[in-house]
Amino acid sequence: MSDQDIVEDTNAQAYSVSDLSNALKRVLEDRFGFVRLRGELSKVTFHSNGHVYLSLKDERSSIDGVVWKGSVRNLQVRPEQGLEVIVTGKVTTYPAGSRYQIVIDSMAPAGVGALLAQLERLKARLADEGLFAPERKQPLPVMPSVVGVITSPTGAVIRDILHRIRDRWPCHVVVWPVVVQGDAAAAQVAAAIRGFNALGPDSAVPRPDILIVARGGGSVEDLWAFNDEALARAVADSKIPLISAVGHETDTTLIDFVSDRRAPTPTAAAEMATPVLAELRAGISDLSARLHRAGGRTVEDRRGRVEAAGRALGRVPDMLELATQRFNLASSRLGAALDKNVAAHGTQLVRIASRLNPGLLQRPQQVRHDRLGGVSQRLTPAMERLLERRLERLASLSKLYQAVDPNRPLERGFARVHKADGSLVRSAASLASGEAVQLIFADGDRGAVVDGTPSPRPVRPAKTPTIPSPQGELF
Repeated sequence: MSDQDIVEDTNAQAYSVSDLSNALKRVLEDRFGFVRLRGELSKVTFHSNGHVYLSLKDERSSIDGVVWKGSVRNLQVRPEQGLEVIVTGKVTTYPAGSRYQIVIDSMAPAGVGALLAQLERLKARLADEGLFAPERKQPLPVMPSVVGVITSPTGAVIRDILHRIRDRWPCHVVVWPVVVQGDAAAAQVAAAIRGFNALGPDSAVPRPDILIVARGGGSVEDLWAFNDEALARAVADSKIPLISAVGHETDTTLIDFVSDRRAPTPTAAAEMATPVLAELRAGISDLSARLHRAGGRTVEDRRGRVEAAGRALGRVPDMLELATQRFNLASSRLGAALDKNVAAHGTQLVRIASRLNPGLLQRPQQVRHDRLGGVSQRLTPAMERLLERRLERLASLSKLYQAVDPNRPLERGFARVHKADGSLVRSAASLASGEAVQLIFADGDRGAVVDGTPSPRPVRPAKTPTIPSPQGELF
């Protein structure tokens, strides 16, 4: 290279790394602003922020891809490892790593085979969770009063169901209109199931006793909304028994395995949900006739038994004649027996009365009177002595009460000192200078303020010796 070439190279513009990355990003996005790719998914990662990171590959190459959080809900299939899909989006770069990637806006399975493979994997996962277990199935009500139908309000399906229910079991039918095909179908059907279950006894719309999810036949793609995982979980969580009637008898969807009962057609679902009123009436009539015949046979059987038992008994007139004879004999002897009894009791009364006299009755009374007089003579002195002792004790307690009465010294010129809170002042040290006190006298009370200068303590006069009294003192 010559010196002139070196000079020309050094005069060329020098890009920064960011400028070059941004320029390449603009070129890729302008050239490949909308591309449609087909490939197999790998390295699928659901990030905690809601984004999905993945790779698309074929036999020889691979490209990184990302689905932003706002676009995840618009995907027709859930990204899974090994699923073959067709995606649309734009190609852009990741400047921090000098890599290019595709930002995916939509994703669809690449053919029926991919859909069925994804469905089988989902079925296996839900089966492992126990959503298909027979013990989870709820029994269908025998005679429902309200039937809830979740289907399209137009078309032959709803007409067939209403016509079949009207012919078999006229009852209240509540239809929740939904779309049964397309991206919004699964969410609307799941919302309808949850809405029916949320109805209470006081709701304006009556709560159904049984639900029917119905749709006509179609291709796998047409029925794919009923293979949605969220819809299957809504069916499994339903507290109201649910019949799945999606497609024809050969069509199978995910909710057929989760529902409480699968019907081959919507008309069959109406037959499963309702009994035949005419058959019930015929059955009741048959049972009533059988009950009447059984009752008649029972009465006849009891009548025969009574007649057989009656033949073994004696004649009623014969039994009455013997009893009548005994009665007449007893009644003829009753008068003389009563007179004899009265005479015997009269003789016994005279004999007892001869021994009775007033003195016999007065002797016990006199004995009790004498005994009561002796007790009274002994009781009176004892009561008087007890009363005297109680009076003496009462006088002592009265003197004691007067001695400890706090108002007694006030009559001799003393006064009580109370603080502002009502407590009694017991020492001069407990009072502060300027503190307000209350002086209690015998005839009233006065307020005062404590002087800060302590006064000299007065000298007590000598105590005059007391000559002991011969009677003693109380204290």
